[in-house]
Amino acid sequence: MSHVKSREVVLAVNVTEELSLALESLRDAWRRDPGSIPRGVSCSESREGHFLLVAAESVFATLPGACVIKGIGAVELIGTEPVFEEGAHSKTLLLSDTGDGWKFSVKYVPPIVRARNAK
Repeated sequence: MSHVKSREVVLAVNVTEELSLALESLRDAWRRDPGSIPRGVSCSESREGHFLLVAAESVFATLPGACVIKGIGAVELIGTEPVFEEGAHSKTLLLSDTGDGWKFSVKYVPPIVRARNAK
């Protein structure tokens, strides 16, 4: 039986000026001293020069209407529907600076549901 390994959901967000400044300061800090980035957060840059921030499950929390990233700030989510399935694990928040602005998504492993001894 095969299972889907992971899923990625793009978040509809409202990027505030405070959040934008916090992300820019984190990017500058990463360029100056990569060791200054807090635990659970990793940064990289694509060949095109797009900045990518990956936050582990221990560094962010998803609440109804917001996603709070420790040390960076809160991201206002547009909509109130759940971001990922109940029981999902191995959640990772991905923030990438594209040419069109910031893209926010959550990558997670859905819960495995097994039908055992079904008759």
